[in-house]
Parts: sequence; C-alpha cells; structure tokens
Amino acid sequence: MPFIGDIFAQLKRAAGTTVLQEISDRQVTSVTGNELLEKVRKARTFLATQHLQKGDRCGLLAANSVHWVAMDLAAMAEGLIVVPLYSRQAPPELAAMIKDSTPSLICCGDAALRDAIRKIFPDAPPYYLFDEIFIGGEGVRLDRPQVRDSDPVTIIYTSGTSGEAKGVVLTAANVGFMLGCTSARLDQLMGRRSGPDHIFHYLPFNFCASWIAILTFMLRGSLITLNTDLTKIANDIPAVAPHYFLNVPQLLERMRRGVEEEIGKKGGTVHAVYSRARAAWERRRSQHAESGDALWHWLGNSFVFPAIRKKLFGTNLKALISGSAPLTPETQDYFGMLGVRVLQVYGLTETTGICTMDDPANPVPGRVGPAIPGIEMELAENDEIIVRGPNIFTEYWNRPEQTTEVLHDGWFHTGDQGERDASGSWRIAGRIKNLIVLGSGHKIAPESIEEKIAIGLPLAQQVVVVGNGRGYLSAIVTGPVSSEQVQTALDAVNAELPHYKQVRAFCRRAEAFSIENGMLTANGKLKRDVIAVRMKIEIEEMYQVKQAV
Repeated sequence: MPFIGDIFAQLKRAAGTTVLQEISDRQVTSVTGNELLEKVRKARTFLATQHLQKGDRCGLLAANSVHWVAMDLAAMAEGLIVVPLYSRQAPPELAAMIKDSTPSLICCGDAALRDAIRKIFPDAPPYYLFDEIFIGGEGVRLDRPQVRDSDPVTIIYTSGTSGEAKGVVLTAANVGFMLGCTSARLDQLMGRRSGPDHIFHYLPFNFCASWIAILTFMLRGSLITLNTDLTKIANDIPAVAPHYFLNVPQLLERMRRGVEEEIGKKGGTVHAVYSRARAAWERRRSQHAESGDALWHWLGNSFVFPAIRKKLFGTNLKALISGSAPLTPETQDYFGMLGVRVLQVYGLTETTGICTMDDPANPVPGRVGPAIPGIEMELAENDEIIVRGPNIFTEYWNRPEQTTEVLHDGWFHTGDQGERDASGSWRIAGRIKNLIVLGSGHKIAPESIEEKIAIGLPLAQQVVVVGNGRGYLSAIVTGPVSSEQVQTALDAVNAELPHYKQVRAFCRRAEAFSIENGMLTANGKLKRDVIAVRMKIEIEEMYQVKQAV
C-alpha cells in the first residue's frame, strides 16, 4: 500500500510511544502506535463483514477524534473511497453530498446528527456509530495490500461558494506526492530534531489541507493533540505547547484582536511599552524609523512580547502555518513583531490541498511562497493561476462536463487571480468569479478592498463589497460597529484608491454571516451569491439612497 503502508510502518516503529491524543478541558486521552493500529484493525475487521467491493464509497461523518483517524485509515486500506463529511454542516447540505456520492455505508460519530439526516433523507444508506464499529473482538488480521497509486482514496467536497459543492476525486498517488512535499518543508522548519514534533490540531479533517496535514504528521512520527471543543482553543494551545500548527486566517485575526483588547484593558506600563514598541516596529517596517525606536523595540522584545507569545502558544512554537484564505499582510506582520513566523500555504482541494508553501527562512507578508517542487504554476488569461503536476485531481465525481471546464491539457484552471514576483513567490489577488464589473466597465477584485476596510474596523465580523453592474461600489459590514466607525474606515481607505474603486455607500448588519445561517461555506468562505440574494433589499436601498442624493 503506498502512503498508507508507510504510515502503518511508522506506527509500528512507535509501538509503545504516544502518537495521537485528544484534549478536553486540559484532560488528555492518548493512544500509542500499537493502540492506534489495533483500532485500525478492528475497523478493518468490521468493514470486511459488510461485503463491500473495492471502490465502494464509505461516508465518514464525525468530529475530529482518534476514532475518525482510525476509521479513515482502515477504509482506505480496505480499498474503499472515503467521503469525509463535515459534522457541523447543515443536514440538507450533507444529504445532498450523500445522495451524490452514493456511499454503501456511513460511519458516524454522532447519533443526533445521524437522526437529523435520516429525517430529510429516509432512503440514506445504513449508518453505523463508532461505538458499534470499535467493539469488535480479535477478528481477522488484514494485512493484504488493497491500494495502488492509481486508485482513488477519497472524494472531498469543495466548499461551494456558488452552486452545489462538487466531489473532488483524489488518488493515492496525489496524496503520496503531497505528503512528501509537506514533510520536506517541515524538515526545513524544524531542522535537526531531538524528538517528535508536538502538534496541536483543530481544523476539521474533511478539509483537504487539514487531512493532508494529519497524514503528514503521522508519517513524520509527530505527537498530535486533537482539540475536541473549539470554544477551548485559547486554553488548549498553550497547554499543548506545539512546535507549529495549521490555522485559518480567522483565528489569527481573532488572536490579534484579543491581544489588543486585553493589553488595552490592562493599561499602565505594559500598555505604554506595548503601544510604543508596536509603533516603533511599524515605522521600522515602513522605513520611517525615528530616534528612540530601537529602545522601545528592545523593551517590547524584552518584557512584553515574550509574555504574549507564552500565553498564546506556550514555549515551543517555531511557526504558525496559515491556509484556506489569504492572510492580511498586516496580521502576518503583527505576529512577526511578536517574534512568531507565520508561513502561508495556498492551494485548493483540486490540487490535493496545496500548491505553494512559504520558505520558513524567508516568509514575505502578503505572499504565499513559491510553488512546491515538482509542480508548475503559470498565469493564463485574466491573470488566472493554472497548475500542472502530480497533485492535480483526476475528476469531479459524476460531473464530466465540469471536469473538462477546468482541466485542459493537464493544466488545472484554479479560478484564482494571482501574480508572481521575481523570486517566484506568489500573491493571491482574488477569485475571477468574484470580479465586480461596474457599469463603467472597470473590473475590480473585491478582496483587497475588503481587507483594507476590515483593518480599520477591528470589531467587524465581515466586510463584503458589492456593485456588479452598478455605478459604484458599496459595502455590507457585519458585527457590532457604528455608522460613524464604518464611515471613518471608508474615508481612510477611499483616500488611497482611484475613484472607481472607492466605496461610496454601506449598510450594517448586526448578525454575522455564518455556516449556520447559510452565508458561509463549511470552511468559512463567503457565499457571495447567497449574500446577494438574501440581502437584495438592503443592497437596492444603498443605491437608491445615493441616486436620490
């Protein structure tokens, strides 16, 4: 078995060593390499009794856990195609994915979620709870090879920012290639190691990059700690004291705001040193250093920043890794001020999660690093990024027409706009489908404008720029912000923009866009088409008011 066999071999080498654990209220439940292999064996024994055929689909619907990992490895080892499903996704969306992928069975960690799906999809395939799967006795040891490089091992559904989610088919060869790339880059980060990497992991395994990460960590013999309660992340991270971990920009932005608020509440000497050290850092970065800046920066590095790092991350942190969406340069630079490297990765499910990775020795704020060795990245029409290499998916499940729309002569058309600098490092400008075309004909990528506005509105949850076919841009701002605050932020941003990129009207929405209200995808991206439909009245009012004036 390709990469699966390599992971099993690593677990055997770590027979008596803790390799995977769950943390709940700082209480840890762990398994050794042998114990995890035993869980995999029990799951394979159970699957063997279901009379499944190689290539049958196996749904996996559960929150992150040791059992999820064991079930995933077992199903792939048995030659099944795993369909990971997000436990927090709305039941109707999950039902649509189940109907599309037609799994022969679904392994589920949550009886309540199973019952919710059954109500709207009574003809669903049989469900088995983990409690039923992992109680098996000795059973039969199943060591026979079942997987070849060309075999599909998973169907991962994309976020579906517009329209229905599509199932991306990845092969063992796709995954094996990517694991070699990610492990090599982590070797660069860690250098010579005296022990296993300590990992904290909270991102759901049904996201491609999160899944690739967890497989990479196991292959490297890391000690992986799984968060089981997203509300406890702030407490769990320093308790684990990881060397690095995978993040989405939303968490890093929240950490940044939290530090600012807490320092502000403390006041006194700490606040004074922090504020002056931060101002000195920003002036130095913009090459406008003043006399005395070196002293304030030294005071911050000596007395304030180390305490912040320790409280947030513990004492072992080498770097943060950020993916899923572009991280603002300001936030990446902010963590740099604290002495924390933030390494960005860029990729899509169709590229097995990753196309580029920051060089640990030279991360550049606002960029996502060079293409990983072994793949090609170029720019096509409209500055669209196209990718070719062993990481490119084979097809969208049961969607041949949509497959041929994005795959041409081996090149995958990502739909993302980008640019590459002289060193080969990439910047992601936005999605081509998100381009706003004003009535004047100007084409505008909204993402960079949204980022700039959000910097001036630290309490805002989201900023969404609209205006397709209109005479000017407007913005929807969610969260606890006042009209005065929004206008001040817009005035500051507009002053730096050409007239056609200026945002001239806005509306506020107290409730944030979320997965639960259907306005965000499963991995937190804006469903712009849905927002435009749901907020049609508010959008029309923004243009009527301005036109009346």
